Amino acid sequence: MRYREPEEGIATLELAFDHSELTSYTEFRKTGLTRKSCEWIDRASRAFWLSTEGTISKTRLDNLREKTLAKYASEWSKGKVLTFAVAFLKYLAKTHLDPRYRVFDLFLERPRNLKVRKNVTSRIATKEDIEGVIAYIWNAHHNGELDAARAKQYAAFTIFGAFTGQRCMATMMKLTAGQFRESLKAKKPVLRVESHQDKIRMEHYVPLHPQVIESIRPLLAGKKGYEAVFHYGSFWMWVKRRKIPMSRFSGHFVLGDLRKFTEQYGDTIGWDQSNRAYIMTHGVSGIDWKHYKHPLPENVYDVYMKYWRVVRLGA
Repeated sequence: MRYREPEEGIATLELAFDHSELTSYTEFRKTGLTRKSCEWIDRASRAFWLSTEGTISKTRLDNLREKTLAKYASEWSKGKVLTFAVAFLKYLAKTHLDPRYRVFDLFLERPRNLKVRKNVTSRIATKEDIEGVIAYIWNAHHNGELDAARAKQYAAFTIFGAFTGQRCMATMMKLTAGQFRESLKAKKPVLRVESHQDKIRMEHYVPLHPQVIESIRPLLAGKKGYEAVFHYGSFWMWVKRRKIPMSRFSGHFVLGDLRKFTEQYGDTIGWDQSNRAYIMTHGVSGIDWKHYKHPLPENVYDVYMKYWRVVRLGA
């Protein structure tokens, strides 16, 4: 019987890559993303290098997987790191013209967990909660803890976010004075959010409620067209320190609760689902939205105001 050399299996296979390749891919992945998303890309990239140090092997990827599963409790966080690793292996397979890199994603699969279906979200933001945040801001001003400019800024941020449901980081922090001035020229004012200002890159119109207009106008004075209207970072840090309590759960107000309020209060007032999905760019990935639905700004405004016109936050 002739002797045969044992075939190389995946358990013993090792493939190499350079740190420069990982750096280049990391920067490519961060293009056009928000600061928070970029931080996760950097975190995943560091974890990949610390576990592999330039060598792709079963042992090293097992190590990456085990460390990631042990470090993060959130499935979302685990997914961010392991999904990045799988994508980088795919990148290496293409740049090296070597499909063997792809087989290692077998060792990066997450364990399948039984998902518990929740009937009601545990985080509920009511109209009274949002009004409480606005009142808290103005009380802080009257007590000398906030100057008038910051109080107006924070209150306007809260009012705009609650009435429109726009994402704080992906959209609100990028809106400019020029955009608002242009929208206020129309009889039916709608703000045109550009594709680079939206998380899913969907250009869309956002109707401006009369109370939103009241709060925004003072912020536009003296600003150049390209300047941002909202100071997201300042308000975020202030809210984080203040820990404003919420009424329906044991926790404190965060800026993401503004979008939750829009969605949840929309149910209370019977807000049209199609109009809601368009304005909030939520659940609009289907073929209807990609190829057929292109609402006119005046129609978007009319439908929105049918439900929101009578709503007012605070006195």
